[in-house]
Amino acid sequence: MLMLDTRFPRPPGDAGHPASWRLPIRFAVVAGASPRRVVQQADATLLAPFVAAARSLVAEGAAAITTSCGFLVRWQRELQAALPVPVWSSSLLLLPTLPRPGVVTADAASLGAAELAAAGADPATPVEGLAGGSHLQDTLLHDRPTLDLWQAEADAVAAAKCLVARCPQVTSIVLECTNLPPYAAAIEQATGRPVHHLMTLVHRLWGA
Repeated sequence: MLMLDTRFPRPPGDAGHPASWRLPIRFAVVAGASPRRVVQQADATLLAPFVAAARSLVAEGAAAITTSCGFLVRWQRELQAALPVPVWSSSLLLLPTLPRPGVVTADAASLGAAELAAAGADPATPVEGLAGGSHLQDTLLHDRPTLDLWQAEADAVAAAKCLVARCPQVTSIVLECTNLPPYAAAIEQATGRPVHHLMTLVHRLWGA
């Protein structure tokens, strides 16, 4: 797993927590790859360090590569072209396989038609972000060292409820952000929709 360079807490269920995985996994932090540089700035100068880190993991025996940020789907094509093993950059790659999906993301302002197209998804797929300035969004995008799990769950559930209220045709929810899966069960309960995330994708493809 290619990891962003972060300090915020990663509870069980977060893709960066080893207990979230049902397969052997190794982590490589890409120095300088902050959430803001990756998510909001789409800093293309980071592509080379991500490729270098991925090649190091492959040299150590990695049979597939994934990442700790769904926005890295922007470089799905480039990462795959640079590596000899499968690259599963983002849960957004699930979108073409699901009927009438919607997305909950860390930052809706940064997830648009280009990111959806990079995942092979319909650019009109409904997207809802964490509320601007909410505790969870602030913690993730500004890399805060503490996290209130109860408030984080409330923020994630609120975004999902907004999504289905605005787009009731949505029949399943994909969590773009790899820090949202700890709240997947609460989102399912609140919305009545099945919830998918990075572990859904990687466990399915690894098992196949």
